[in-house]
Order: sequence, then C-alpha cells, then structure tokens
Amino acid sequence: MPHALTFYEQVYEVARLVPKGRVTSYGAIAKALGVANSSRMVGHAMAYAGQASPKVPAHRIVNSSGLLTGRFHFSPPSLMQALLEKEGITVVNDKIKNFKQVFWDPLQEL
Repeated sequence: MPHALTFYEQVYEVARLVPKGRVTSYGAIAKALGVANSSRMVGHAMAYAGQASPKVPAHRIVNSSGLLTGRFHFSPPSLMQALLEKEGITVVNDKIKNFKQVFWDPLQEL
C-alpha cells in the first residue's frame, strides 16, 4: 500500500508545478490543498524545502502581496531575488513588480 503524502510533501508537489517565470503564494498553495487557512503552515513547510528531493523551486513562493518573505531562508538572502530575476521576474524593494501578471494560481491553472 503506497504511503499517504505528508502535508509538507503535498506542499512541495504543488510548488514544483509553478512554471518558470511565475510565482504563487503560500495562501494559494494552502487553498489548492483544501486548507485555505493554513498559509502559515505552507510557509513553515517551505522553510524546509531546501532539504526536499526532488528539488523544490522555493524562490517562486511569496506572500500574498508579492513580498519575498522567504528570502531569509536562502543563503545569502539576496539569492531568492537573483533566482527570480534570472527567470525574468522584476523585483523592487523585495517585492515582485507586476505581481498579478506573473501570479500562478494552482486552483485556476491545474
């Protein structure tokens, strides 16, 4: 019998689906998993994404305003912005410019 995915594994599965050049939010992942009020738990899971295999594109997960709130989990913290900019996303003052245009909603796009 296959094991059920843990909450963290479910978060990582959704995060791996975010296309290059797009971002999603902790809350959007929580809603996609059917636990709309658990965006903080998604954030907690993302804090450990660096240990997950296969790799999780954690730089594509931001808060609901487009702020790079997870940047402190990157070494150095500027790496999150650098990875986003490499994918064509503009970041100004730790916030994604044109957030609505690059936002990927798993409920709409899966």
